[in-house]
Amino acid sequence: MSFAQSYAQPHVGKTCPGSLMFSLKDVSKIYRTGDIETTALDEVTLDISSGEFISIMGPSGCGKSTLLNIIGLLDSPTSGDYFILGENVARANEARLSQLRKDNVGFIFQSFNLIQELSVAENVELALLYHKLPAAERRARVTGALERMQIAHRAEHRPAQLSGGQQQRVAIARALVSNPKLILADEPTGNLDSAHGEDVMRLLTELNDEGATIIMVTHSHAHAAYASRIVNLFDGQVVAENFLEARAV
Repeated sequence: MSFAQSYAQPHVGKTCPGSLMFSLKDVSKIYRTGDIETTALDEVTLDISSGEFISIMGPSGCGKSTLLNIIGLLDSPTSGDYFILGENVARANEARLSQLRKDNVGFIFQSFNLIQELSVAENVELALLYHKLPAAERRARVTGALERMQIAHRAEHRPAQLSGGQQQRVAIARALVSNPKLILADEPTGNLDSAHGEDVMRLLTELNDEGATIIMVTHSHAHAAYASRIVNLFDGQVVAENFLEARAV
């Protein structure tokens, strides 16, 4: 039995929790280098509803990061359609993608991606600079996000002065400060020890319980179990989707 066949099992469990927000239809992504073509995604169809927490799993090189980049509007599909709140953005220009990304998506990265020369508060405020908000409102939102992540007491510190777990809290605060419709997390526990990793997963679960829609790429089966749905990729294709009735807590 092949790897893909071993994953191919029927959907189980509950239905999606809310209205359809994001939808990929037969999305493929092909990278070309000279005469060489590499298919990163192969006709992927995936619906994402409001309030879902989705874990994306699969071996290295199966297309997980490419899928996340397309969902997050950092890349465009070679073919297929991608709908955001009913708008097909598969062939939108960069200006439109940038606007949609700013209005709809927050990112959490494995390597935190914090700017070492800026304070914690300044790193979080970066996510608001293109929203044309008054300075006072920006500061209030930053304070609120840091308090929510229980890291406000480190607001004036530099990232290098924080532990890995604290830096990831700052990264999560930056992702949520603009109130995005979708939070994308790329291996958010990959650079953390087990205790800090579990702490981050609890934070993501709390955000999801409060209504945030989250898509997370992970290699950890234990952390994937915090989601309400696990999507398995293999060779650029979705080979299984399982809805979880009782997720990890």
